[in-house]
Amino acid sequence: MSQVFLLLTLLSFSSCIQVSSAASLKTLMARWMMYRDECFRNISREPPMAGLVCNRTFDKYACWPDALPNTTVSVACPWYLPWHKEGKTQHYGRILSQFRTMYTIGYSLSLAALVLALGILVAFRKLHCMRNNIHMNLFASFILRASSILIKDAMLERPDDFHVGQDITTELETAVGCRVAMVMMQYSILANNYWLLVEGIYLHSLLVVTVLTERNYFAIYQCIGWGAPLTFVLPWVIVKYLYENEECWVQNINMEYWWIIRSPILLAVLINFFIFIHIIKILVSKLRAHQMRYSDYKLRLAKSTLTLIPLLGIHSVLFSFVTDESTSHGALSLRLTKLFIDLFFNSFQGLLVAILYCFVNKEVQSEILKKWRRWKLGRDIEEEYRHTYSQSLQMKSGSIMVHPSNLSRLPDIATTTSRLGSPEEKQMLVSNSQNEEPSQENIYNQRCWINGRLRKRYT
Repeated sequence: MSQVFLLLTLLSFSSCIQVSSAASLKTLMARWMMYRDECFRNISREPPMAGLVCNRTFDKYACWPDALPNTTVSVACPWYLPWHKEGKTQHYGRILSQFRTMYTIGYSLSLAALVLALGILVAFRKLHCMRNNIHMNLFASFILRASSILIKDAMLERPDDFHVGQDITTELETAVGCRVAMVMMQYSILANNYWLLVEGIYLHSLLVVTVLTERNYFAIYQCIGWGAPLTFVLPWVIVKYLYENEECWVQNINMEYWWIIRSPILLAVLINFFIFIHIIKILVSKLRAHQMRYSDYKLRLAKSTLTLIPLLGIHSVLFSFVTDESTSHGALSLRLTKLFIDLFFNSFQGLLVAILYCFVNKEVQSEILKKWRRWKLGRDIEEEYRHTYSQSLQMKSGSIMVHPSNLSRLPDIATTTSRLGSPEEKQMLVSNSQNEEPSQENIYNQRCWINGRLRKRYT
């Protein structure tokens, strides 16, 4: 028995239980006795194996079953030990690693799609309106969120961070850089949620308010989207610096400080959810009023609802009240389910928004198609003009080939032309070039005629 007492004493001193040594040893001794009695009951209850075996036994540390000769048997870590849950922790760590791979892919795809979508909306001036301006700010908030999360993860992965024996100056610079990335991540998450709220407010105002002065309201929307998050991030930074200034500010030791960030996000999510419900009611009433005109009004309603979910971030309502405190003790499956849904939808939400409100938008597709037609026609007219000009030179000089130096004097009209409306317009350009001498006055008249046709068509 003295050997058992010595073993348990060493285990209690090597454990991480933050209580007094006497209480730790007493608790460990009681748990060991329960484990021993359970082992003896299992040994006496189970029938022995037939043949030559290594007998089951309790070696004062673990309960061992029967085993065949020349075989190796492994058992789980005894549950009376303070660190018996370490295996579950390792399994939990592997799941988190898989989640991280998933959301890294999601944020990377969203980042690429959002940069392209934002570039398209910025490039086409005809798309600049209140609705698309709000979309562009929302895209920018998604880009900032994805970038800050990827940068934060990259900084936490660096092997030299907070290394033992590291130079104090280098360690301080690393900690400051990591904290700046953490602050930017929290700000971008808040800004993203509040631009989602702006989308909901604007959509609701379009359906409810009859007269809306958009120019005056856009400044208010910008204050809500970019300014409101600062009023919550700055107090959080001050509190973290004064009371939890440890390493990268990743861990939330005091959960009350974490509510400085979480409460405004929860408020924005709930407001958007009620706006979503009201918008659905308005859509139902409007579609029912036009039920005789639209026989597929239920399909239209479902389509509108599914389109609004990623735009307003309605998926965040599912586990809004499942907090970290409520899942810190037990309920591991609920915690993992909440974490998976949050990470999956948040990482791929930017990709869905870019697809729904830019890439498949008919207005955007129409502008891109016009741009493509203009560029294509510019090349077609330039080739046709060069061809007719060379034919005119051949008819005038009676030669078969045209010297390449003559082609360099051709005017560049690719930047001033776009697709002609009909084959007759092209034929007119060809006939003018063939019937008249290619003088500077003739070239000037043709270019003026082309520009006039284009101005009439595209303005």
